[in-house]
Amino acid sequence: MSGYMPVKHAIVIGAWATLVASAAQAQSTAGVNLPGAPSSQASPVPGNDSPASNTAPSPGEPGFMTGLLGSSRTNLLGDIYGVRPLLNEYGISLGLQETSEVLGNVSGGVRRGAAYEGLTSMSMGVDLGKAIGLEGGIFNVSAFQIHGRNLSAENLYTLQTASGIEALRATRLWELWYQQSFAGGKADIKIGQQSLDQEFYGSAYSGLFINTMMGWPLIPSVNLYAGGPAYPLASLGVRLRVQPMDNMTVLGGVFDDNPPGGSFFDDSQVRGASQSGTKFNLRTGALIFGEVQYAINAPVSGQMDYGNSKPGLPGIYKLGFYYDTAKYYDQRLDTTGLSLADPDSSGDPRVRRGNFSVYGVFDQVVWRPDPDGAKTVGIFARIMGAPGDRNVSNFSVNGGVVLKAPFTGREADSVGLGFGFAKISPGATSGDRDRLAINGLSPVRGSETFLETTYQYQVAPWWTLQPDLQYVFTPAGGVSNPFQPGKRVGNSATFGLRTNIVF
Repeated sequence: MSGYMPVKHAIVIGAWATLVASAAQAQSTAGVNLPGAPSSQASPVPGNDSPASNTAPSPGEPGFMTGLLGSSRTNLLGDIYGVRPLLNEYGISLGLQETSEVLGNVSGGVRRGAAYEGLTSMSMGVDLGKAIGLEGGIFNVSAFQIHGRNLSAENLYTLQTASGIEALRATRLWELWYQQSFAGGKADIKIGQQSLDQEFYGSAYSGLFINTMMGWPLIPSVNLYAGGPAYPLASLGVRLRVQPMDNMTVLGGVFDDNPPGGSFFDDSQVRGASQSGTKFNLRTGALIFGEVQYAINAPVSGQMDYGNSKPGLPGIYKLGFYYDTAKYYDQRLDTTGLSLADPDSSGDPRVRRGNFSVYGVFDQVVWRPDPDGAKTVGIFARIMGAPGDRNVSNFSVNGGVVLKAPFTGREADSVGLGFGFAKISPGATSGDRDRLAINGLSPVRGSETFLETTYQYQVAPWWTLQPDLQYVFTPAGGVSNPFQPGKRVGNSATFGLRTNIVF
């Protein structure tokens, strides 16, 4: 790999989640519930504690143990002996989830093996209208306890990493923000520490899959500083959301572009306050995001009763961009215009001012035999492009198909088949060719592709099990195996099982 790419790829939650409690009801086209989209209860994202859980039976009520799996409670602990309803009276919602998984590669990578990875997600949301009479105000704070190992970094050496919960072991603050709605609920503004994977790039159907790129995609993961403000990182910023029409939402915001705060691509996440998530950097550059979301065949209420009120199948379509004002390294040239591989090169890469990307996302229902039934087929795709001189990758695409209720009696289950493709940029491949011409050893990278198939089994409303299979072609575009000189890292087959429990 080039020495001038980010040393850490952002590891993100592979799900598109709702905001905490009342925030989940904010006016947003992206918040429309598409039929057959994976349940947020299966997502390891803080803040999925549904208000409905306040009415669930408490652990002290009859049938707690015998009826637990078959109960209608949306979390394991129910109302916690009345604690949740009491807090709800004051607008307070608590969230706690544990996501654990074991993944192992039976072939390829730099070695074979398995790894356990775990994530405990904690959150508190406060409806300030209930709490202090500030209508439309929401306060949110969330944190992680990340444990286990990292299969992708240790065994696979892939760009499109195997799991959305992979990250460095730490206990860290994640988000800390205040949101205020206005204009009759048609607009809101959010200020504070934010993780952009919660609102930008979202895909309802991609949330089923485990691979990291089905959440926060490859272009920002490998091109932005430390992978950008996405799990497990977040950045200070301001986000404005406006709903000019019932089926359209516009998002825009300005954020710090370098969550750890290191110089260029120095991943200082592992040191001091950066590891705890309490280092707030404002020194590198501004990251500007914008996104337009448009829903088709969706009633104003947001409920997909298109069998009665709309002809056609619903979908959500998005166009967006980001622009970073900071400096970026050229992937091939030094400050004098020579190739970095040239023996006469200064070794200092040319600095490029600014960086950007444009993208499109869509989720579309393509089949639903019964408007009142659970069985649904939805498809999704996300396409991104970026400049080829200052980035490791200049093009990526992922997509797939999701079938909800695949079998009779399993209406809450989902099965999916997805893929991801990442192209190494012309600047990076030209640098590879220069090194190959000089030393005859360095491989020329091209592209990386993965396939994933997964099945989400709903054991109970608060518990899911998910077997998963991924296969990666030409990891990292075809890099050398550091343990076997002269050979590339091999194509990898990875099997795994994830479990998620909402407490």
